[in-house]
Amino acid sequence: MKVLVAGANGNTARRTVRRLVREGHEVRGLVRKEEQTQNVQDDGAEPVLCDLEQEEADGAIAEAVEGCDAIIFAAGAGPGSGAARKETMDYGGAAKLIGAAEARGVSRYLILSSTGADNPGDRDDAMRPYLEAKGRADERLRNSSLDYTIIRPGSLTDDEGTGRVDAAESLGRRGEIPREDVAATFVAALGNPNTVGKTFELLAGDTPIEEALKGI
Repeated sequence: MKVLVAGANGNTARRTVRRLVREGHEVRGLVRKEEQTQNVQDDGAEPVLCDLEQEEADGAIAEAVEGCDAIIFAAGAGPGSGAARKETMDYGGAAKLIGAAEARGVSRYLILSSTGADNPGDRDDAMRPYLEAKGRADERLRNSSLDYTIIRPGSLTDDEGTGRVDAAESLGRRGEIPREDVAATFVAALGNPNTVGKTFELLAGDTPIEEALKGI
């Protein structure tokens, strides 16, 4: 597949790009800063420079998705950003790419969400704007015409991946998961028809990823 990864310079996204490349996919990595393009090239992908937060970026976004078979949205404003950027990036950036995918016939769209996005009022004030933006992006994707998969991991760590997870629509608990296992789940879900139209939470667990995805 030809896959566009949005936010390709991010910690989880870079792991995802590398895995996609190793699996033989043709990867296009979307970044917003010129200095980030070298990392994308080093990971084996084609860099595309596009700032999803710019109002005039519609043409560049359409060009970025042209010819792709799938999109993985793993971009985000980051933990140091305020509520306004979470709105324009975590929601707005995702929504712009959803619209471009619909317009350009890119049917497959996977998004990196978060546990708690379905009920942000349960979290503290610092997390609430992020979770609200993620929840709105998820809802926009569910209401689209795309073959979507919404993956909601717990707290992300830089621990070594295990290849084993817990995955379900609701796991009923909070927890952590290595970024490497989140990346592996995205790559596994990409071509797995059982994940289409599904929203699921993801935590470190005991079930091999492929088996976990069969059971969601």
